[in-house]
Amino acid sequence: MTKRHFLVITYKGTGYHGWQRQKGVSTIQGTIEDALARLRLPLLISGSSRTDKGVHAQHQVAHIDLPTSVESAVLMKKLNALLPPDIYIQELKEVPPEAHARFDAIGRTYSYHITKVPNPFLTETSYYSPYPLDVNKMNEAATLLLGEHNCKSFCKGHADVPNHHCHITMAGWHQKGDQLTFLISANRFVHGMVRAIVGTFVEVGRQRLKPDDFGEIIAKQDRCAAKSAAPPQGLFLAEVAYPPHVYTRT
Repeated sequence: MTKRHFLVITYKGTGYHGWQRQKGVSTIQGTIEDALARLRLPLLISGSSRTDKGVHAQHQVAHIDLPTSVESAVLMKKLNALLPPDIYIQELKEVPPEAHARFDAIGRTYSYHITKVPNPFLTETSYYSPYPLDVNKMNEAATLLLGEHNCKSFCKGHADVPNHHCHITMAGWHQKGDQLTFLISANRFVHGMVRAIVGTFVEVGRQRLKPDDFGEIIAKQDRCAAKSAAPPQGLFLAEVAYPPHVYTRT
């Protein structure tokens, strides 16, 4: 007999080849599954989002089916003792047996961080832009993202998805001192979407594109229309949202 649990995980992705287990390289999923195996629990976990190499997470969610004899609080403590310091299990919570970390998610929020001055303490968690950026123009362009769109212009080529439609509920830049933070929420994201959006915003901020050009890029539904993707180190999976019933045991 087993019982399904959600793991809430935070990690710094600098030293990893992304979330998903891959042969011959270190990944977040693989590191957690290896720690489980050391505890004589050779189990697989399924994540809500497949973050890329070098991308971080403040709130990644994965599900796992644990034997009923396992106490979640004890297991979480043992797991964190085995995991490296750049991965931490924040919560291990029992959920209904049919709950799915990926398919039950109703929304995800990502943040992207830019520093306007060189800072050796932020080199692995933000992108340094040596160019002046007009945040007002970037936010003017961000309003064009809100709503339902075909986001093919911001999707990596050959992505295996049935469609590129995303409903974006929040998109905006926030400045505090020398730091810029972009927040974006949607019901779903296609592969490479946030970094491509940010890279295009940077061109708007540098006034090499007009804010209205952003709408034209969306309409073209062509990855070649958007600009180069921003580097991975500034990107964080900030939150994964679920309907209330997912956290209610039946």
